[in-house]
Order: sequence, then C-alpha cells, then structure tokens
Amino acid sequence: MRRTIEWDDDAILIIDQCALPRELRTLRLETVDELIAAIQRLAVRGAPALGAAGALGVALAARAHPEDHEAVRAAAAALAEARPTAVNLSWGVQRALKLLPEGADAVLAEARAMLDEDERRNRDASGRAADLIRDLCPRRPLRLLTHCNTGRLATVAWGTALGVARHLAEAGEIEYVLADETRPLLQGSRLTAWELAEAGIPYRVCPDAAAASALAAGMVDAVVVGADRIAGNGDAANKVGTYPLALAAARHGVPFLVVAPESTVDATLATGAEIVIEERAADEVTHLGGVPIAPKGAMAYNPAFDVTPVDLITAIVTEARTVRPTPPPE
Repeated sequence: MRRTIEWDDDAILIIDQCALPRELRTLRLETVDELIAAIQRLAVRGAPALGAAGALGVALAARAHPEDHEAVRAAAAALAEARPTAVNLSWGVQRALKLLPEGADAVLAEARAMLDEDERRNRDASGRAADLIRDLCPRRPLRLLTHCNTGRLATVAWGTALGVARHLAEAGEIEYVLADETRPLLQGSRLTAWELAEAGIPYRVCPDAAAASALAAGMVDAVVVGADRIAGNGDAANKVGTYPLALAAARHGVPFLVVAPESTVDATLATGAEIVIEERAADEVTHLGGVPIAPKGAMAYNPAFDVTPVDLITAIVTEARTVRPTPPPE
C-alpha cells in the first residue's frame, strides 16, 4: 500500500501497525466494529490517520444502513469515542456526517477527498517546518530528535514531524535522526525507525530516558514532534514523554517545533488543562511482547499522552500558518 489507510471496494484497508517491524501486513476492515477494535489496539493510529479513519468509518456505516440515519449516527458516535485525546478522529467523523443527508455515496466521496487532502496538507506543513528549521539552525547537516511516530504511518501518506526529516533528507541536509523509542508501545523504535530505514535516512534509536542527555551533549539541533490536540492557547497534547523533551530542549536552547494539520487545533478548549488524557491498560507497561517484565499484580500509571505548555514551544506549524509563541516574561 502506498497509503497507510485507503478505501477498497466497500472496505477500509490499513497497514497493521501492531505487526511492524517484523511484518508489513494489510488488514481489511468491513465493519465499524472492526475499525473501532483496530483503533483501540493501535493497528491504526496517529492523529491525521485517525481523522481519515473516522471519515471512512462513517462511510462504512452509511453504506451498511442507507435508509437508517439514526443507526449511522450511533455508529459514528461510538467511533468518535474510540480514542478520546486525538481530536482528528471526531473531526473526521463529524465532517463525513455532514454529508449524510445527501446519501452514502456523498459520504464516501467526502471521506476519499479527505485522504487526498491529508497527504497534501501534511506535505505543506512539514515543508514549512523544514524551512523554519533551516532559518533557526545554521549547522549543516542537521541532527533532529523526534518522539513517537509522525511519519506516513501516522498519516495517510507523508507525515508531519517526520515529514520534516524527509524534506531535509531529500535536500541532503540530514546527518541523522534520533528516534526516541517511545514507551510504552515503542512506536519510535518499531515504526519511526522502520520508516527512516525504508526512506534511507540515517538514524539512531534513543531510549526515552537518554533524550535529555543527548540534548545536553549537543547532539541535537532541533526537536520536532507532532500533536494529537492543540488547545486554543497553543498547549499541545502529544505522546507521553513529549513534555519532558520540551523541558530539556528549553534548558539547552534547542528549538522545539510542533508540526500538525489545522484539524488538530481545537479552539473550543482554552488551554491544555481541558484536554482529556487517555489512560491505557497496565499490561502495556508491565509486559513486553506478552512477557511479564514487572512483578505479578504490579499496577501501572500509563497515560498515553501528556501536554506541553505553549511557553515551551518554539513554533507550531500547520499547512496554513506558523505560530511563534511569545516567550514568557523573565
């Protein structure tokens, strides 16, 4: 598949991100329940990809219940709640639902248009961020640090923060990318490293706990991350572990960029304190590959996301704009 998520003859095709890097496997999802299960186990994940999944899920429901709009809306509501932190999921659902009065074909056409839009918008946002990094960081070639997975697997086809590395690499301006392993499900070491290897971009996997040390050692020119929801004031929710990266980057004077589509901005929330943080099962921390790595019965604190305050963010870059938050007063 050229795309992470696609429509194919009355079904949704996704790359199963739980199988990587051992196996590149495609799943065919024919019902909304199958899609919800895939979202919840992170077979499909990443804010932009979830937006596309939400829209295509509504198309599935509309085609399954062409005369029953209430059934479609009930399926859409369940889909929108599959993961609470990423605003793109509910955004995609609501955008597709607006076409429901025009019929199932109109819903599907809107969802498929969103696939094309996502690739274009993420290319634009990441290209804009790459230009900003060129302005902020005179050193060449550049050394980037990223967290979680923000490449084509997290989007429809191109990538947000990891798309920045792809733009810079195409221009011969990347020395390496440090890819945080990203606990608890290792999206960095499993997915980001796989994408970087696939693209031929030099990289090293970095334990999450070593990222601040890499910044202190002068090994990083810029930190580039994505976002799952950005509040009206610019506070940004992203994969847990992003907030301490922002603190370390600020301490060592390293630019910290958030790259995300406009659909990730939730102006209904005044600050990041209002963002609902998903907590996941303890066994994602106490087990690794199904093997226990903690004592039997161990409990865990396992938030999927954290919130980075806007005053730690050098710039928020979308396909439409670059926002440079005002530095806090001394």
